[in-house]
Amino acid sequence: MGRLWDISMPLFPGMPCFPGDPVFRSERPHDLARGDAYNVSALGFGSHAGTHVDPPNHFVPHGQPIDQVPLADLNGPCRVLQIPDAVDSVGAADLPPTPPGVTRILLRTRNSARWAARLEFFPDYVALNEGGARELLRRGIRLVGVDALSVERDTSGTFPAHHLLLTASVRIVEGLLLHEVPPGDYELHLAPLRIAGGDGGPARAYLTAP
Repeated sequence: MGRLWDISMPLFPGMPCFPGDPVFRSERPHDLARGDAYNVSALGFGSHAGTHVDPPNHFVPHGQPIDQVPLADLNGPCRVLQIPDAVDSVGAADLPPTPPGVTRILLRTRNSARWAARLEFFPDYVALNEGGARELLRRGIRLVGVDALSVERDTSGTFPAHHLLLTASVRIVEGLLLHEVPPGDYELHLAPLRIAGGDGGPARAYLTAP
């Protein structure tokens, strides 16, 4: 297959989670260390834990749930775009150009270096703003991935970027680890959990060279 970059966040007790979301829990009702015949874990976590996909019904009433998002939308050629470290909020002017035909992009910001140093939540993460979201729609982008637990950092409670993108059925992938991935073109491989009616899909995600 050639080189592979795992860009998904591990799930573990104490892992970073968005404020107010359920924390990750893991218990062993059956444990080899206690003399049981096998290991089995009981897991508890939110639908937006770690690396995950936001389906339309996360914000759009009666929107498409995660189990109805076609895998073909989530897998295929993509481009990793480097956002300069000086950028705090990614607007239209901060997005590097994308050639015709590029419909999936992953935004690599200074968040990635912070995740690489320590996997803990930080409130001043770099995210897309409303102007950036509108620019992605103008370019015909159909999937955007970010190296933060949310595609936007909104303090108004209106979440304009989410609404703009999800209403247009643009696929949002959050919680990516991109520190080791140079900007450029890749094949994206992404499979969210098939949760019936789910408002989010924790996922394993990786990149391969095209």
